[in-house]
Amino acid sequence: MNLFNGVSVVLPAYNRAELIPETLDRIFAQTIQAAEIIVVDDGSTDATKAVLAGYADRIRAIHIPNAGELVARNTGLRAAKGDLVAFCDSDDLWKSDHLAEMAQFWSSGQGPIAAYADFQEVRDGQWAATSKFASAPAGYWNDVTPVDSTHVLFDRPIVKDLLQFQPFFPSCMVVDRERFLALGGWDEGVSRMVGCDFATTLRIAEHPPIGVLRQPTVGIRKHAGNFSGDVQRMNLGDADVLEYVLASRPSLASSAAEIRHSINHRRLAAFDTAFARGDFNAVGAISQKLPSTALTPRHRVKAMISDLPAPIRRLAWSILTRNN
Repeated sequence: MNLFNGVSVVLPAYNRAELIPETLDRIFAQTIQAAEIIVVDDGSTDATKAVLAGYADRIRAIHIPNAGELVARNTGLRAAKGDLVAFCDSDDLWKSDHLAEMAQFWSSGQGPIAAYADFQEVRDGQWAATSKFASAPAGYWNDVTPVDSTHVLFDRPIVKDLLQFQPFFPSCMVVDRERFLALGGWDEGVSRMVGCDFATTLRIAEHPPIGVLRQPTVGIRKHAGNFSGDVQRMNLGDADVLEYVLASRPSLASSAAEIRHSINHRRLAAFDTAFARGDFNAVGAISQKLPSTALTPRHRVKAMISDLPAPIRRLAWSILTRNN
């Protein structure tokens, strides 16, 4: 396939009138031009539609009723004509060589179903000095097959690796369109869940080889509209996603013990965050989802404090948190 004429870019967008222009400008500035840029407006209620109209000669805009980012991505995926599809969220940024570097995974013929690039966080226009991949646990990248100095492959399923550390984000992802569609595309069974992308990342993780570009070519913007800044919500969302994939994918049966452990670990982390915040209603709700065997003596004390009458609870909470 002719890669340089065969890469479609898909952006889901919801109320991104202020942020999407810079995202699009970065895509237009790629050293390898995309064959098409599809923006799926997911029922925006701000000026997003008007902003997109200003790019009518350079993008293809599809407007749908609000259905969530996974439906929007799949809408763009199905409409795409390129052999490869690169995804970018409407608030993120690509460096100019992103598509060129990612296309190399497929330059010599059939490549992986999907490949991911490294990224840096961007806050108030400032790119972080370190990248996501650099924060991986020791040894995480040891078991990869080099293609060259920056392009590597996982030649085995990596579900268990992703339970430990999940560095792969949608804006860093390029897929073989036909093969990704054959897998089911983005898993819409977790639509509206916080961290819903995780279900699809785990789907890809079962189907090696998986390409990894070990240089940051993407900027993930952090701003007030992100959910990812709320660690409690992210841990609970990831736990719910893991519960869903365990129940819906028989292929993960061999990883069931590790997945259940990860679910409990994430809920315990959310439990601790909720207690530290004094969010006692959340502590009670999270406790109901945890098996009694997962609660340590300290967690049992926190749960007991959360059930006390308000004046006593506040005093006990203040003593325990002060002594942490």
